[in-house]
Amino acid sequence: MASLVGVEMADRFTTTSTPLGILASVPLGELEATVRRTLAAGKIVFVNMDSTPGLGHDPGALAYLKGIGAIGICSTRAAIIERAGSLGLLTMQKVFVTDRSNLHRSLQGVARSRPDLVQLMPAVVLRYVEQQVRDLGVPYLAAGFVQGEADVVEALRHGAAGVCTSDQALWELRRSALRAS
Repeated sequence: MASLVGVEMADRFTTTSTPLGILASVPLGELEATVRRTLAAGKIVFVNMDSTPGLGHDPGALAYLKGIGAIGICSTRAAIIERAGSLGLLTMQKVFVTDRSNLHRSLQGVARSRPDLVQLMPAVVLRYVEQQVRDLGVPYLAAGFVQGEADVVEALRHGAAGVCTSDQALWELRRSALRAS
């Protein structure tokens, strides 16, 4: 999954074969046009609500996103994930793991909000928390510090459905082409 930081990167994404992306750092005034361009290119994008300048974290923001054609949202906030799901938007909950107590609290939040996907950050912690994340029964993606093909293989080996990365060289990787996946 492509992690798209800004309008320029989102526009480059539309010319790739990568089907999924997360939009971040797209100013509110450019968000609708950017979402529409990605949709026109046949892409599915999640709008990162935590990294969209000018976009709030309230029901009005979710209604706005649905109104401009957004297919999904991404956030660390469980309440936003719950509301978005009730509106029919796809949901991805970001979980930043800093220590075991943080992991426990975050996974409780995920269990309550029931997102469609979990984005686990940083990817390097996956080997330590794989079982706890698998026990949620929600597909998860590894993100953060994904630096090359070996990191992608490692994440998949630990049960990730995929990875999120801003490294455009990794966007075109496919599971069938990876070594030892």
